[in-house]
Amino acid sequence: MKASWEKVEGEKNQVLLRVEVDEAAVKKGLDQAFNKVVKTVNVPGFRKGKVPRNIFESRFGVEALYNDAIDYILPEAYDNAIKETGIEPVDRPDIDIEQFGNGEPFVFTAKVTVKPEVELGKYKGLKIEKKDFAVSDEAVKQDLEALRERHADIVVITDGEVADGDTAVIDFEGFLDDVAFQGGKGVNHSLVIGSGSFIPGFEEQVIGMKKDEERDINVTFPEEYHSDELAGKAVVFKVKLHEIKRKELPELDDEFAKDINFDTLEALTADVRKKLEKAAAQEEELYLKEQALLLAGENAKIDIPEAMIDYEVEKMLRNFDQQLTGQGLNLELYLQYMGMDDATLKEQFRGDAAKRVRSDLVLEAIAATEELVATEEEIDTEIARIALSYGREPAEIREILESDGEGIKNMELDVKYRKALDLLVAESK
Repeated sequence: MKASWEKVEGEKNQVLLRVEVDEAAVKKGLDQAFNKVVKTVNVPGFRKGKVPRNIFESRFGVEALYNDAIDYILPEAYDNAIKETGIEPVDRPDIDIEQFGNGEPFVFTAKVTVKPEVELGKYKGLKIEKKDFAVSDEAVKQDLEALRERHADIVVITDGEVADGDTAVIDFEGFLDDVAFQGGKGVNHSLVIGSGSFIPGFEEQVIGMKKDEERDINVTFPEEYHSDELAGKAVVFKVKLHEIKRKELPELDDEFAKDINFDTLEALTADVRKKLEKAAAQEEELYLKEQALLLAGENAKIDIPEAMIDYEVEKMLRNFDQQLTGQGLNLELYLQYMGMDDATLKEQFRGDAAKRVRSDLVLEAIAATEELVATEEEIDTEIARIALSYGREPAEIREILESDGEGIKNMELDVKYRKALDLLVAESK
């Protein structure tokens, strides 16, 4: 087989691949085509599948085998040509058959969209805007207060009034012009005052109510309310309070610390700060990587083929569908609920997809320029990490990745991308 390519003049990221397959491969393809077709033809005097080759060709002509023969030969020939020439397609080729016949070479051309060339700009010494990730005393205090909230006791208030933050157990029914409206009734409903879960103005008017008290609450539905019947309308809710539940927060002292397995409040506070500092360090690392990659991407020149963005959109769509499945939903139900179609969702993904493609191309170019490689030890570490997360043996994970064809290669790319990203941050200002 012979393969060569040249750039298509006037078209970016387009090459014309020319492939010539020898006569021996053509003969093999014709043989395969005959073995397939002979099982389906009817020739008087012969059982199906038993027609001799010469009888078949005299009756139907060898040309009757050409399409099937091409189907056998072309995919393998195209794949071999890609490997031989080293071009990197990012979309399906546009094939044109130039020559095919018995006893002669098979010649075809393929117009191929290929991975774009990346012209890196400045990627070392990037100036990243400083951002403060220090953990403040106030942040520690807020986390301690959140701990108190999580360990609060809920007590029933028998003699008192509803206050902000209480849970009021109520019956309610809404009336529009003295007529009860659909969906406006609830029995023994637990309403957290201050949650904003009811119509604006409702919860504030529950404040001050006492057990067994009944009260008329006047509110106006928002203009943008989903029900046209109620949007912008003034209504009255008849409300009866059955019960008041209130959080009783524990004192923030050594006894509280001991209840959650710390010797002293000082030890608890130190642990809270340590966790916040660890989270802040991770957040800072992520920020630096995002900013460095953004700047390096802005400095690079790349003409990204639409096909690459289309592929990334499809990948994002599949991942999103998997996330929905994990939540007990599916893509079809989600689209119905959101009132959109598949095309609209894809369009929403498109901007992020373009950014991801650009980022990957930049990181790949940096890795190549800096001659970054993924060592066997690093691959083993990655496989061990995946195996641990899935509760499986590393050898089993490696076997799966190797059988995939692209699994190990993609893992190597991920390692190189990570090294390139680390380099961007290490070399930044």
